[in-house]
Amino acid sequence: MKKSIIFTLIIFIGFSCTKLDEELYDKIPGDQYPENENQIANLSVDAYAKLKPLVDDEGWWFLAQEVSSDEFCGPTRDADWDDGGKWRNVHRHEWTNDDESVNRMWDRFWQGITTCNQILDMMRELPSSDQINAKMDEVEVMRSFYYYLLIDNYGDAPYLTSAANAPELPYKIKREVIYDSLVATVESALPSLKPIDNKYLATRYMGFALLAKLYINAEVYKGEANWQKAGDYCDSIIAGPYNLSTSVTGTFVTANENEPEIIFSIPYDENNFEGFRLHMRTLHYQHNLKYDMPVGPWNGLCVVPTFFETYEENDLRREGYHIFGLQYDTQGNVIIDGETQTPLDIDPLLPALHMTALAGFTPSQIRMTGARVGKYEIKLGAKENLSNDFPLFRLTDFYLMKAEVEIRLNGDGSGDEWINLIRERANVDLWTGKGLDDLLAERGRELYCEGHRRQDLIRYGKFTNEWWEKTVTGDASVETFPIPKWATDANPNLLIDPE
Repeated sequence: MKKSIIFTLIIFIGFSCTKLDEELYDKIPGDQYPENENQIANLSVDAYAKLKPLVDDEGWWFLAQEVSSDEFCGPTRDADWDDGGKWRNVHRHEWTNDDESVNRMWDRFWQGITTCNQILDMMRELPSSDQINAKMDEVEVMRSFYYYLLIDNYGDAPYLTSAANAPELPYKIKREVIYDSLVATVESALPSLKPIDNKYLATRYMGFALLAKLYINAEVYKGEANWQKAGDYCDSIIAGPYNLSTSVTGTFVTANENEPEIIFSIPYDENNFEGFRLHMRTLHYQHNLKYDMPVGPWNGLCVVPTFFETYEENDLRREGYHIFGLQYDTQGNVIIDGETQTPLDIDPLLPALHMTALAGFTPSQIRMTGARVGKYEIKLGAKENLSNDFPLFRLTDFYLMKAEVEIRLNGDGSGDEWINLIRERANVDLWTGKGLDDLLAERGRELYCEGHRRQDLIRYGKFTNEWWEKTVTGDASVETFPIPKWATDANPNLLIDPE
């Protein structure tokens, strides 16, 4: 009896810049599949599809990294955006093991890991070949990426490399053990990963980027720093086929699939690969008039005021990354707020995280304060989902990581050349003799709203510090999220700390 492989494929049509389109296949006899190179290439596609939920509230990864930091927040605006306190909990570090953010991140990371393991189990049943082995290495790197997110956010966890042979109730192992395995897995896979610029594929350069991230966070993950290895892999990326964008916003335009800075990204599309709704979460209700949108935004998330103030007035990122001031429609007319009937003038100085009329806040404060996110281009006619690809790894980050490594190894000033390439593009003064605190601030300004800030603050030892409207400070336990209650209820072994 022939074994049949049943699966859903999302096909890459052209490997250099084409986005994902869905195409369904029926049953294919196992001894007839895969027949050719294209079919082998398609085996890994579902592993990438599991990236889709990470940027919005279905997966919460991006939101948790940003709202838990000193740069971004979800204020309660009278009756809007209270949502049981879930946004305040994350910003104030008051989450529990039953918060939405904690629940959904864990689930979506495991969906990615499990999907990769299912694909690997299937490929282990196929006749061995160089192409199949290379495809298995690629999927193992993708699984390592999901595991990297998991240990970064949750610390100790089960480590499973097969879905078919996974124990019913797995135990956690130490984060440092998982870290060592991830490094070994990705380094072993490098020779078979394609040395090309494909922003939707686990290429060799994506592998370099993942290793650089693992090594630069080695002190957090393992308790032993390895700055030199982090720097070496940054060098490998910098020597690759990438270039800095000529503008501060070029990487984030709508049609950014060919942008020279992007190494690895999620290929969002407003119709065919939905899941990027940051503009809906941040824009004012009447901002649909500014962008000729057929839907009305939700008037919520915004920049923390003390973070906004770190941008110099001449910094091109100040206006390039944020929306503030008097707002105009597509005809050049001042937009009028729908409730106050006054000009829509976005004040960056958000007065509080929890604003209600009963507490004495005015309608204008509630509705029109807090600079909004304008980093990702909002095209005219934008729908509820954006078509901008979301960069998970981009070249600028690795310039700044290279600067960090140099400072940590060789002292203040040794990273200036890497930082100044970024500051020159932003139209701010070049630096001399700068150290880690300055670099952390610059990473914040440059990488704002890209999902890096929480990890950076932890690596720099600042995540438990005081900042605007934060209530829990000095508690190192918040550097990882708790495993969700629903998960530990289903598997009590997750409550047992590894020895």
